[in-house]
Amino acid sequence: MGCVLATLLANRGHSVELFEKRPDMRRAQIGGGRSINLVLTNRGLSALERVGLREQVLELTVPVLGRMMHDLHGELTYQPYGKDDSECNYSVSRGMLNEFLLTAAEEAGVAIEFNAAVEDVDFDRRRLIFEEGRRSAEFDVLIGTDGAPSVVRKALVEKKGLEESVDFMDWGYKELLFPSGPDDSYLLEKNALHIWPRGSHFLMALANLDGSFTGTVYMPQTGPDSFESIDDQESLLAFFERHYGDATPLLGDFVDTFFEHPVGTLGTVRSAPWYWEDKVLLVGDAAHGIVPFFGQGLNSGFEDCLVLDDLLAQHEDFAQVFPRFFNARKPNTEAIADMALENAREMGEKVANPTFLLKKKVESLLEKHLGDIYRSRYAMVMYSHIPYAAAYAVGKRQKEILATLAEGLDRAQDVDLERARQLIEEKLVPLYDELDLNLEF
Repeated sequence: MGCVLATLLANRGHSVELFEKRPDMRRAQIGGGRSINLVLTNRGLSALERVGLREQVLELTVPVLGRMMHDLHGELTYQPYGKDDSECNYSVSRGMLNEFLLTAAEEAGVAIEFNAAVEDVDFDRRRLIFEEGRRSAEFDVLIGTDGAPSVVRKALVEKKGLEESVDFMDWGYKELLFPSGPDDSYLLEKNALHIWPRGSHFLMALANLDGSFTGTVYMPQTGPDSFESIDDQESLLAFFERHYGDATPLLGDFVDTFFEHPVGTLGTVRSAPWYWEDKVLLVGDAAHGIVPFFGQGLNSGFEDCLVLDDLLAQHEDFAQVFPRFFNARKPNTEAIADMALENAREMGEKVANPTFLLKKKVESLLEKHLGDIYRSRYAMVMYSHIPYAAAYAVGKRQKEILATLAEGLDRAQDVDLERARQLIEEKLVPLYDELDLNLEF
């Protein structure tokens, strides 16, 4: 995200220097093990389009058209994402995307210094401190895009009174690899997010360009069926054969990989305000980190870039831009943080629940037949620029409507569409007007 924002700022004529704590990943091998594939949707693609990179980045992606749920017996249930195949998500390797954006930023005139881990910030003297104080660099304006563990945010908390909360889930995650088949063939459906929902834990997989899939297993850190409980080859294989029987043969020789890769943590970062005077601003995960279960971490950060760029087009004074940016984005980032936490339960448990699946099928019919007045919360988040906060508010009422319509139904196709239109017009249309929403997308 930092590269996209740096490119936008350079395009506006600013002199931009980007400090990256890691080596140049285009020239040095950087160990993996914590890299969940990223998901690009409309918000993120719009930011890439503004810097002229949308089509080039899409060439690095695999379209994802829906969810494929795997039950304990290996039976499959498919759930499309959008109203048609034009509404899809895009799976992209984190490493490939970062390498591409680094090159694009350099070509836009951004100066990048690698192996430059910022350890502290002297705000009053406007200096970044590196290497335990042995080196420093001056700044006029500092924008922290240094992720959820942000050093810039930590310094603002300690020295300037910024408020923060970092709430960790009791779940962790590990990356696994589903190797490609012969001639780089795909051994799972290429254009689907694969989910093995098991309640207190789940496995997921997203396709890569080379025929492989990046898999991620999510489970509690401690207790039964947890990372703590899997401590040797025997317990690992027994766990996977018991819960993920159809996936295990596709993972190849994954035992060493499982134990070599660290357990990643999952947390939600909330902070306020995201700025200090007209000198320092936090953007993306540094200000509002979220868990990955709605696929919006990257997209929310990229949307930050768009909003900030729009404000810079209207105001030259950072003293005006920074508070406006915070006030515009804070309610929406709070909403997507809450939705991402809700989706953790959906992906782990609800997608295997027959009642939940029935409601989703009913919702799909509403979008098909009543699309002039109904779009799912998922579609509003993924395929539009409707503010997250508005989508969240609409989604709460949608749940009530879907529960009413699905009550007593055995088949989704038996839903009473006339009653559905009446309920939507009574409960949702006034809210659309209140929120000034346009559902035509």
